[in-house]
Amino acid sequence: MPIVPVCAPEQESRYDIHIGHGLLHRAAPLFSAYEGRRAAVVADSHTAPLYAQALLGQLAQAGIDATLVTLPAGETTKCPEQLSVLYDAFLDARLTRVDLVIALGGGVIGDITGYAACTYLRGVHFIQVPTTLLAQVDSSVGGKVAVNHPRGKNLLGAFYQPELVLIDCDTLRTLDARQFGAGLGEVIKYGCIADGALFDQLESLGSREALLPRLDGVIARCCEIKARYVKEDPHDHGVRMQLNFGHTLAHALENAMGYGTLLHGEAVCIGMVAAARWGEALGTTPVGTVGRIRRLLEAYGLPAERPAGLSSEALAATMALDKKAEGAVIRTVQLTKIGACTGVPLTSAQLRDLL
Repeated sequence: MPIVPVCAPEQESRYDIHIGHGLLHRAAPLFSAYEGRRAAVVADSHTAPLYAQALLGQLAQAGIDATLVTLPAGETTKCPEQLSVLYDAFLDARLTRVDLVIALGGGVIGDITGYAACTYLRGVHFIQVPTTLLAQVDSSVGGKVAVNHPRGKNLLGAFYQPELVLIDCDTLRTLDARQFGAGLGEVIKYGCIADGALFDQLESLGSREALLPRLDGVIARCCEIKARYVKEDPHDHGVRMQLNFGHTLAHALENAMGYGTLLHGEAVCIGMVAAARWGEALGTTPVGTVGRIRRLLEAYGLPAERPAGLSSEALAATMALDKKAEGAVIRTVQLTKIGACTGVPLTSAQLRDLL
């Protein structure tokens, strides 16, 4: 079973990512440090019927009194109203500061549960059990927790590291093709920004079917890359911003189209092609990079171009509210080659012209 350590020195945090098959049915030893405490397991209407009973059983074996909280599935759940639902549930479960909150689901559940854990009683213990590919390779690792605001994605957030991440690869068997593809978008992002060999591997495999037997190793590699960024820049003030390659446009698309219309990973795919195109236009990115990324996305059945009818001016205005904006400029990420990238500040006017 691969174990990837994560260290966030500035936050004095260290934890392990456990990756394997069937972990939801043999996780009790991993929870032994919390024996005698209470827990709230937060799932959604999709993940609760599939995985909650297995996890609750393991918690009971570890001597933990656990309560299940179920939220509606979908991006619209990541909002202040559902956050209040969680606070009420934690109070009803009589959670104190020594107790724990466990996120059982994809990125939406991980983000809102982590933000609730961070702010309830100024912080309770937090564990991530991600069940989607996107959450396993990206959002469950590194401590970014947040909810959305009507005017922008993840505008209300914090850094709050989990104490354990448990990745059961068997949960990916229940994902539909679209959700699985959304996670692949983030996998491809890691190859673009930090690991040309990973990008080459994805190109040589050439299809989802060929990737599946090697998926455990790919997940572990993505977690290793994410852990390296977290160690170097736990609060996202510098090099960790490279993880937002493709996200500047992606977040604007999600907002403009209504949260949940495009899955986050799908929006990132479109955003990566756009960012590579900006880089080629500005001379930051080698010519031909756009075509290479497009071909890889198409091989895996992923979107590459934004839907028609969206105003460039409106998208540029939304990007100006992105959390990476600093004054009059937006800090974009552009590739210097496949496997390496750099930050490039652009104004809203420049982005509008590039769009």
